[in-house]
Amino acid sequence: MRIIGLIGGMSFESSAVYYRLINEMVRDRLGGLASAELLMYSVNFEEIVALQKAGRWDEAAARLGNAAHRLQEAGAECVLICTNTMHLIAPQVAARISVPLIHIIDETAAALKAAGRVKPLLLATRYTMEHGFYADRMASNGVSIMVPDADDRTTVHDIIFNELCAGIVSDVSRRKLTGIIERAKADGADSVILGCTEICLILDPNALTLPGFDTTTIHAGSAVDFALGAEKAAGRRAA
Repeated sequence: MRIIGLIGGMSFESSAVYYRLINEMVRDRLGGLASAELLMYSVNFEEIVALQKAGRWDEAAARLGNAAHRLQEAGAECVLICTNTMHLIAPQVAARISVPLIHIIDETAAALKAAGRVKPLLLATRYTMEHGFYADRMASNGVSIMVPDADDRTTVHDIIFNELCAGIVSDVSRRKLTGIIERAKADGADSVILGCTEICLILDPNALTLPGFDTTTIHAGSAVDFALGAEKAAGRRAA
């Protein structure tokens, strides 16, 4: 079994989901009391959020690149950034290591294409929805995303940071998110990407009116594929 390296803490709510999912998937595949061999470097999210708000992405890249390097030095044979937003600086992080960086956008695009979905709605932080890196990476994989309008983007962003990252799950917010999905469906969306690793805490991708693609589960599954010898994820590095 290869050792998985996780850069977590963004937020720790979703990092806990990564840990559980990866271990559950390994146990399901190997049986018995099998669990994953993994390492996690968990950052102080308050410091990362301050860098995001200030637009200091180079400094954030240096912080996460250092974390990736330390994971590799400790024995990790692949690295995952356990958040969608910080894939904005994935190329810089990948440049600090020689092991594969399993890219959440590439893995999600592959899942969408395998399901025949070509026009997904992206629900994510403002940075992920507006900075262009997500749309561009998806486009390079043959997928054209939709994003909510400005007011709805604010709603999604606030739910993520003010509630989900703090462990708060509200039925009121769930209804707001499903309303956004319904409007996108009326505008032609054929699926929805849960494009923040905390959104799985409030939305069940299998209980939506559009096919849902949970990036947390997809990313965790790709790590397990790699750890157990499947090569499909091995070539996917940030570029």
